[in-house]
Amino acid sequence: MRMAVVGGGPGGLFAATLAKAGDPNREVTVFERNRAEDTFGFGVVFSDATLDGIHAADPVVRDALSDHGVHWDPIEVRVHGGRFRCHGNGMAAVERKTLLSLLQRRAAEAGVDLRFSTEVSPDEILAAGYDLVVAADGANSRLRDRFADVFVPSTETATAKFIWLGTTYPFEGLTFVHERGPHGVFAVHGYPIGNGLSTFIVETDEESWRAAGLDEFDVTRPPGTSDEKTQAYLQDLFAEQIDGHPVLVNNSRWGNFRTGRARRWRHRVGGTAIALLGDAAHTAHFSVGSGTKMAMEDAVALAAALDQHGDDVHAALAAYETLRQPQVAKIQNSARPSLSWWEHFGRSHDALPAWQFAYHFFTRSLTGSKLRRRDDAFVTDVHDRWRQVHGAEPLDSPIEVAGRRLDGRVVVVGDGAVHLPDGPLPLRPGPAEDGSAWGLLVTAPETEADLPAALDAVATGVAAGAAVVATGGGTALTRRLLCEAARLEHGAVSLLIEEVDPALARDVALTAVLSGRTDLVSAPAEEGTA
Repeated sequence: MRMAVVGGGPGGLFAATLAKAGDPNREVTVFERNRAEDTFGFGVVFSDATLDGIHAADPVVRDALSDHGVHWDPIEVRVHGGRFRCHGNGMAAVERKTLLSLLQRRAAEAGVDLRFSTEVSPDEILAAGYDLVVAADGANSRLRDRFADVFVPSTETATAKFIWLGTTYPFEGLTFVHERGPHGVFAVHGYPIGNGLSTFIVETDEESWRAAGLDEFDVTRPPGTSDEKTQAYLQDLFAEQIDGHPVLVNNSRWGNFRTGRARRWRHRVGGTAIALLGDAAHTAHFSVGSGTKMAMEDAVALAAALDQHGDDVHAALAAYETLRQPQVAKIQNSARPSLSWWEHFGRSHDALPAWQFAYHFFTRSLTGSKLRRRDDAFVTDVHDRWRQVHGAEPLDSPIEVAGRRLDGRVVVVGDGAVHLPDGPLPLRPGPAEDGSAWGLLVTAPETEADLPAALDAVATGVAAGAAVVATGGGTALTRRLLCEAARLEHGAVSLLIEEVDPALARDVALTAVLSGRTDLVSAPAEEGTA
């Protein structure tokens, strides 16, 4: 079989190596438009829990992390002068340049034909008569877009801005640094990658980005040119946090993260089969998943399918697609709440105390009980801090609602009203004529794209005097975002009407209140009553 891989990143190199190692009679060629020594970005991070399949396929990544990488367990959040660590998050990182060099060497040793500084068009590669062409040419894949009617690619663009930088500051592990500057709130994802370097990714909202004058760089310039104005601005903003170390650039420029999906990952043109791999098929926000790790897992699955089905390439690609698509969708779905957190972190930064902000961050994609399994001491400390402030457990803490004192945060919703201990608080579309307190029920939309209208309804209702903003319907994420907006942006009492398995309801409710996402919760009880 003749196989071509378009794209010499980690995923493409690993796929080529495994395919050649699985059958030395395969003719495998990698086409990479850049030089062998060219690489953009700084580090690649892997979690301990996700590496077993990659290590089993080939030890190259394991050796790279062992010999050249950095390993850590806790994740640290720095905010408002405090530092909060949550353990149970084993991870390792290595310099991207080092990993690529080792993967190139391993591919060459396996007998792969590596052709650098060689750009091939879709038509050229298809005319060459390969049995299989693997499109590992990134998020802007020309091969995928050439057959967009078949692959049906789609993208969702985040509102937050990010830029990929480096620094010589020695972070001890994955560290999230939050800083309010003169123009807004900026945050860093920092982690060590070896050789005296750390990755330094910065995110912010578009309003802060523009206010700081960081929108002046011409992103149409050829790759390689970096945004030096941003480099200087961020180096000054985070100077105290990184002890005056320099911020480094490498093709560093601002962008908006794009979550990419392809409906199909395989196609056939004449006698040539095409498979999508890595960013050409999917992307997931870097706060929960490494694109490199996902691409290398694609490579493992593709090579295993080829080995299993021999010369039947089309059966192999069907098996590859069937296996990997659900796995990737699961990662992308879990990444969405995390990505959304980064789109709105400015309001929680300004509204929440440091300990609660840290808990809010760590529970952006999981509940408190799951976080406790990782680090019981961290979650216990958060509970202790809540009790010190409120004098009771989170769900039992007193709160004032429309002039009435509640001794708990769990309420019943029904018959168009919030049922408080001393009577109902009606949910109305507008204030009562007698001026009495009222609650506004806002139905959350099914998609984040439809949130603006619901957010406008929240703002209008609070301005008109709604005592409580109750949010139900929609999805878990859109309900939560509306409650956060009501509480953190408009200062209203928020009520989250959850729709979860009764067995999970208490955990979900406790997490929502303890994190500051809502004030009140209505959720099914375990016996099935509301």
